[in-house]
Amino acid sequence: MDPTTLESTLRTEFGATDRAAHVVARQARDLADSGQITSDFDYELTAAVVVSNLRDAPAEYSLVERWNWWLGSLELSHGGYEQFRIRPGAV
Repeated sequence: MDPTTLESTLRTEFGATDRAAHVVARQARDLADSGQITSDFDYELTAAVVVSNLRDAPAEYSLVERWNWWLGSLELSHGGYEQFRIRPGAV
């Protein structure tokens, strides 16, 4: 996954700030590098997959809230995703 392309897509798709898009893209890259999505779901984590899942979050959520919402869902269903959440104050 190309984090630069993901950052740009996140800014455009969700109206995110540069900082928020950068932090989410970095976490997404770390998640992709971990192989956990591939292991749990048998597909590669791509920018399209990230954006698709973030679109499912409540519309009023910020980009970081959307990311944490998705990661919270993954944590509940499979476990092991808490480490990829974005902590308060990181953005």
